[in-house]
Amino acid sequence: MPIIKSAKKALRKSKKRKAINIVKNRKLKNLLKEVRVLVSEKKIEEAKKLLPQVYKVLDKAAKTKLIKKNTASRKKSRIAKLIAKSR
Repeated sequence: MPIIKSAKKALRKSKKRKAINIVKNRKLKNLLKEVRVLVSEKKIEEAKKLLPQVYKVLDKAAKTKLIKKNTASRKKSRIAKLIAKSR
């Protein structure tokens, strides 16, 4: 455990940020999974409606460095490709 005051504060911040990142990561993974499930069930229109929401979450995750910029681009590309392919 930290002894110095600034180290204690850093630990508190770290714990809060970790909790926020876990929530964001779960949301991201759930959205991607939901889109894949919709595509596999041939519900393409519903998947298309979720696409802007997926893009938004991916962009925000990249902006806050939860994931890397290229990872976000890759995921966006693959999801769009999956939806386009399944028509």
